[in-house]
Amino acid sequence: MDFNPLMKWIIHSPTLFSLKYPVVDGSPFSDASIPEIQFRQNNSRLGFLYQDLCAQLFDAHPDYSIEAEELQLTENGRTLGAIDFIIHNHKTSAIEHWEVAVKFYLLLNQRWYGPNAKDRLDKKLNHMLTHQLRLSEHQLFIQRYPHWATLTRHLLMQGRLYINPFIDQSIPTECLGYSLNQSQIQGFWCYHSQADQINFPLYTLEKNQWLTGSHQHCLYEKKQPEYFTHCISDEGQFWFIVPDKWPG
Repeated sequence: MDFNPLMKWIIHSPTLFSLKYPVVDGSPFSDASIPEIQFRQNNSRLGFLYQDLCAQLFDAHPDYSIEAEELQLTENGRTLGAIDFIIHNHKTSAIEHWEVAVKFYLLLNQRWYGPNAKDRLDKKLNHMLTHQLRLSEHQLFIQRYPHWATLTRHLLMQGRLYINPFIDQSIPTECLGYSLNQSQIQGFWCYHSQADQINFPLYTLEKNQWLTGSHQHCLYEKKQPEYFTHCISDEGQFWFIVPDKWPG
């Protein structure tokens, strides 16, 4: 697998939100620091692949070094959570706590749902802000790592937002007080029963193709209505086809 396009996508793709601390509006990486990629994760989930590539981009960047990665906090045998990255920013001499995520959300009734509808943008953002980023404020973290007691916090959320062109609905401009980056509302979705209204061919995407849209021209066929399918058109339009019972 060629990871170079994935790296370039992470470097250049805008984030889901406009800048508002601790949410960042762009990746901290650069083309000058694309490493020779060694995929270190056995897990095929896209989130693990994304985090692993971010780790290698941090590691290859001259301004950064990774002090800790996937740092588990446990107390009395109970896991409080895991911090994605503790980063030393050599340019500013700051220690930084970074959380990273790549997500895809479909708009319905003023809420952004994941293809797996248990996931929702407002829930994810709230979890990242009130739990994940606050792990480095936890007394246990400060006790164990007093040399990191003073740090800045940063949330990198990339991905894509999808609207249904066959449903008339207004598009939210913010989520939990954070402005949505309108450039990332660039995908479409429809129910399985609406797919006949798409009058051009679509090609199915594997999970590792969701970011860039690269594919092997495997035509989408209207079947298996109980599953969602991520596709792309010849013109580069991204589409999710979801079951008619979604998001129930």
